[in-house]
Amino acid sequence: MNAFEPGLIPAPRRLTRRAASYRRLGEGTRLAAGPGTEGVARWLRSAVGAATGLPLAESGGDPADRIVLALDPDLPREGYRLTVGDPLARIEGGSAAGVFWGAQTLRQLLGPDAFRRAPVRPGRAWELPEITVEDAPRFRWRGLMLDVARHFMPKDGVLRYLDLMAAHKLNVFHFHLSDDQGWRVEIERYPKLTETASWRPRTKFGHRASPLWDDRPHGGFYTQDDIREIVAHAAERHITVVPEIDVPGHSQAAVAAYPELGNTDVVDTAALGVWDNWGVSPNVLAPTEHTLRFYEGVFEELLALFPSEFIHVGGDECPKDQWRRSATAKARMEDLGLPNEDALQAWFTGHFDTWLTARGRRLIGWDEILEGGLAPGAAVSSWRGYGAGIAAARAGHDVVMCPEQHVYLDHRQDGGPDEPVPIGFVRTLEDVYRFEPVPPELTAEERAHVLGTQANVWTEVMESPQRVDYQTFPRLAAFAEVAWSPLPAPAARDFAAFEHRMTGHYRRLDALGVSYRPPTGPRPWQRRPGVLGRPLDGPPPNK
Repeated sequence: MNAFEPGLIPAPRRLTRRAASYRRLGEGTRLAAGPGTEGVARWLRSAVGAATGLPLAESGGDPADRIVLALDPDLPREGYRLTVGDPLARIEGGSAAGVFWGAQTLRQLLGPDAFRRAPVRPGRAWELPEITVEDAPRFRWRGLMLDVARHFMPKDGVLRYLDLMAAHKLNVFHFHLSDDQGWRVEIERYPKLTETASWRPRTKFGHRASPLWDDRPHGGFYTQDDIREIVAHAAERHITVVPEIDVPGHSQAAVAAYPELGNTDVVDTAALGVWDNWGVSPNVLAPTEHTLRFYEGVFEELLALFPSEFIHVGGDECPKDQWRRSATAKARMEDLGLPNEDALQAWFTGHFDTWLTARGRRLIGWDEILEGGLAPGAAVSSWRGYGAGIAAARAGHDVVMCPEQHVYLDHRQDGGPDEPVPIGFVRTLEDVYRFEPVPPELTAEERAHVLGTQANVWTEVMESPQRVDYQTFPRLAAFAEVAWSPLPAPAARDFAAFEHRMTGHYRRLDALGVSYRPPTGPRPWQRRPGVLGRPLDGPPPNK
């Protein structure tokens, strides 16, 4: 990277300062959108236009005072070239996505006030340095998973997170929509999923060992029109939304709404409610034809809402005790000739893999879906470390690397006593910056199966959007650079230079209203004194 440092995050591949001068945007600046870039022009007018107060009109004016958007098929699909000079700025991309990421870089170059929703200094001069930026991402999957099942995030908060992702050039939003503690998406043929399963009467405050409770009912769900709006908002920002419905475990909320989905021969499922505690519920789906048909109905409606290539089916942390005691489950294993309950779950997952493949989609699940065998086209979210991802890649499966020891952002950011509800290992900003998604032991052919990487935000102990912000930022900025930029090996990464660039990036986050963790530690209102967490000491296992 060039010695001239405008503080861009994520760092671009090449940045050249062509002159020491600046070009100025003003009332006469025009925005000329070539074929295929019209959506990027709309975003620039709505975001940068709103922040600057400039109209960025389509035509007329001085040809030298224009921001030109154009496609260049010789560039990588998400790559871009941004040139500031004459015309004022030119952004070329291998696709509209590339042009959009170039527009995000332009916004960063304009300064923190370009991230506000209205001008704070009317009449100010908006300047761009005369530079050329040539850039493209390292990975095609640069993801953020947001758990809205444990603590519901209203639609406006989800739209805001899509904007925050776009500002960091992240492009996959993994939407965790169901769990033991809540169901968050309207399914028209099964109304009880939102009437019953979308709320719980109370909530554990802190870790599951905490004695504290919040006795207010908690819940919420997204209507199908809400989902259409979220998906469209994401698409305008070149973000793919991958929905997750967790099966066959983490399903107590669904069983509470429709008791026949559970293992009725070993537990009184009609007495179950939506779970109000954290951890892993023992109440899992029954491996019956009725359950399969029910979830086919769920997925049919989801496919109409989400155009994504991948559909996430969960598959993690499925206790097998009820199946071991269930005559129905035993009969199913005998009929199928299955040796054990792990194979029964593999059959369950395989059914939906075949079902989704027949409809032109691909199944992805947490790495437990490897146990008992996995269909060739299925992909794996490797969360329990690197091991499952390595095994999946070696078996020819596509992998998204999201090991909990490195990129679970619910883990605490510091070992100090003021961290709110401390969970898991200490994962500092520097730790995340030194995360490497591709294990060195993979061959070149195996590395090609690593689609990319993802940071996961589980919200058991995040009771508000401000808490989600605190856990997610600023570490998501470091993760975004890992996912986008071609960094050296972890030990050779220049964290001091990144930290220097973060001094300017904090001002962007301030302008966006992000309640991030300050470098000096939590502010008084960000602490949660007396709320029990689950801190783990020492370095996390690197496996």
